Amino acid sequence: MVTLSSIKHLRIPFSIFLLPIFFFALALTPNLNGDRILWVFLSLHLFLYPSSNGYNSYFDKDEKSIGGLKHPPKVTKDLYWLSHAFLLIGVILALQISLTYAILVVIYALVSMAYSHPSIRLKKYGCLSWVITGFFQGYFTFAMAYIALSDLSWQVMLQPHVYIPGLLTSLMLWGSYPLTQVYQHEEDGMRGDLTISIKLGVQGTFLFSSIFFLFTAIAFAWYFLGRGQNDILWIYLTCMAPVVLFFFVWFTFVRQDPAKHVSFGWAMGMNWISALSLNAFFLYYFFANTQILQVLDQL
Repeated sequence: MVTLSSIKHLRIPFSIFLLPIFFFALALTPNLNGDRILWVFLSLHLFLYPSSNGYNSYFDKDEKSIGGLKHPPKVTKDLYWLSHAFLLIGVILALQISLTYAILVVIYALVSMAYSHPSIRLKKYGCLSWVITGFFQGYFTFAMAYIALSDLSWQVMLQPHVYIPGLLTSLMLWGSYPLTQVYQHEEDGMRGDLTISIKLGVQGTFLFSSIFFLFTAIAFAWYFLGRGQNDILWIYLTCMAPVVLFFFVWFTFVRQDPAKHVSFGWAMGMNWISALSLNAFFLYYFFANTQILQVLDQL
């Protein structure tokens, strides 16, 4: 029997935070196809990511706030099997596109499992888990989506037109990932998980993320200017302005009273404004880069 608590731990709405990577890959794919777009979206955002969320929740057994759940319910045994069922469905959907894509989905799932499984538990290794999480949720996910959307072989992952934008997405995640841990120091520390945010400290986490945000902005500017997309760069910077503003307002409050403002509410606020801004930008970039906007203007 599937319990309501297990369904909550899948945190399906949380998938929206990784949706910008899907839109970025979609904007650059040379072979648009409606069926593939649907299969990739469903396999990733409705099944693979929720499976990962549920599996990690099962082993973490958090009692305090986690991403997407302010008051996580107690985990039950069915969550373990439900996460596997979601993964199986995700792989079956991936097979509708290609065996290559299905294998990549399984690789992503195995790395995700290693994040919290007690026999490996990458989460307890702060710097290593930061690198691996940013790499797989960024570059690897972008390349995986690009391959599936374009119906190409895995070798394309090694091509500059794939690994450069893929690494740009990793830069975004390497900057934001420590902020998702900043309010969990107490619980992570009790389990012996020395996350990168714990190692950096509260203010160190904010300074670290601000440096990566700057690097990310410079890297995206280089990317868009290199493609002759000066107008896209200005739209990107405009979309990022609310994110930067929220970040510095939050940091200002944290410096005044860390105990009060290093909280789930502020962290989720940062996640949501980032997700909305990035989704809006990459969705626009998809329409602009695929010339759909020009077609619509002519109708």
